[in-house]
Amino acid sequence: MSIQDKQQQLLDELSLFQDWTERYEYVIGLGKQLEPMADDSKRDDLLIRGCQSMVWLDASCKDGVMHYQADSDSLITKGMIALFVRVLDGESPEEVLKADMSFVEQTGLKEHLAPTRANALNLMATQMKQRALEFAGK
Repeated sequence: MSIQDKQQQLLDELSLFQDWTERYEYVIGLGKQLEPMADDSKRDDLLIRGCQSMVWLDASCKDGVMHYQADSDSLITKGMIALFVRVLDGESPEEVLKADMSFVEQTGLKEHLAPTRANALNLMATQMKQRALEFAGK
């Protein structure tokens, strides 16, 4: 399944909910599905700087495929990064770098976030691409 297909699948799932609170509950549920990071993996060098909450992002590349692990001390923030993990995990670094992450705008979630949380979405997407850049061409 392509990145665009995964994005569309998420948008289709979110469109099933009638209001933004239901959408947020769904996103929080996605976050709860993320495998928790071990406490010793929650290092300062894995923090996404600029987020209101603590958000850790680790990445590896095995056999040309990106694997992301993320966690947060906030349920909604963990859910937001889970959106990106779901879309980008299992893709090549080159595909991650080419990915159009503006699908988040179409979710309608950003409109109901505090400005600092909305900015965190951009930081998360940027950081995930930055991690893919580290592995691109290797």
